[in-house]
Amino acid sequence: MFRQVKDFLNGFDQAVARTQKVLGALDDETLHKPVVPGNRTLGQIGWHIVTSIPEMMGRTGLGLTGVDPHSMPPKTAAAVQEGYRKATAELREAVARNWKDETLLEVDELYGEKWVRGVTLGVLIAHETHHVGQMTVLLRLAGRKVPGIMGPSKEEWTQYGMQAPPY
Repeated sequence: MFRQVKDFLNGFDQAVARTQKVLGALDDETLHKPVVPGNRTLGQIGWHIVTSIPEMMGRTGLGLTGVDPHSMPPKTAAAVQEGYRKATAELREAVARNWKDETLLEVDELYGEKWVRGVTLGVLIAHETHHVGQMTVLLRLAGRKVPGIMGPSKEEWTQYGMQAPPY
């Protein structure tokens, strides 16, 4: 649970940087191609991350309007990346401008439960991290290079002058 706005903003900035790396690995070819039949495509998961921001935060009273939370996934990877930039910039600005540390203790109803706003912000980041992890697996299965998000990926070890572990 976040208790200070500045702590959320710092954590959010780190999460955004990780997500941008993964969304940046998308291309138009992989966006709509199902990697695993019967499951979401990379584009659908990416767009779900984008639209979850205004959807979830709208339940706290932050009326984010840069991205329609009910919109369908766009046709291009660039549009997914731009939607994410819009949604995250708008959220960051709205929280920094409108919320104080005391606001993080206010309670909202989300999905049939009562959530403290500091918890909601933590869940937002955890939800995004969960889907970013899914996307890294799908990128690997699609034969794409996976960006390191919590340390180097297999392909990035050499950039640090090291060999990737053999396992």
